[in-house]
Amino acid sequence: MEKQLRVIKADGTTEAYLHTKVVGAINNALSATGRPDITLAERLAEVVTYYLYRKSDRRTVSSNEIFGIIKAVLVATGNDDAATILSDHAIERRLKRARVEVLAIDMQGFADVERLRRTKYVPDRMPWDKTRIVQDLTAQAGLPHHTARAVASMVEERVLNMGMTAVPLSLVKQLVLGETVAALRAQQELQTV
Repeated sequence: MEKQLRVIKADGTTEAYLHTKVVGAINNALSATGRPDITLAERLAEVVTYYLYRKSDRRTVSSNEIFGIIKAVLVATGNDDAATILSDHAIERRLKRARVEVLAIDMQGFADVERLRRTKYVPDRMPWDKTRIVQDLTAQAGLPHHTARAVASMVEERVLNMGMTAVPLSLVKQLVLGETVAALRAQQELQTV
């Protein structure tokens, strides 16, 4: 039995390599070209996974390296447009993340909005970092790392889709609580099936 490949994420953390994430990335890229094909996505993902497990004795690989291999496989199989869309999507995500700041303010009502508008003091600003959500959920709530990452990803998706560049910390907390409840309910339902 081969040892599980570990992925080094951009934030320095590691997680188990998931073949299904590669399938999803390839299928999303193909779908964005107007040619969704889950069978092709699965076959191309098998190539990526095979290459990663056979290329060396290393048991870790960076997420950027996986991304590069996926793009190379897409280009090599005549899916250049899907590789371009995948690259464009990654750049757009990085830009959106870089633009979002979390304001260390607890917005409770309209009085807080008015006070913030009138003050010359700008609350502490922190760059968006979903890793902090993962750390808080694992340390404070005792959630398993994979569950905390899933919650953080769902919160990030909501924040980025809102298009806000300055997000109050209180909103982030509310989103984290809501997505955590949803994730725990989903896990519970899966266990009862």
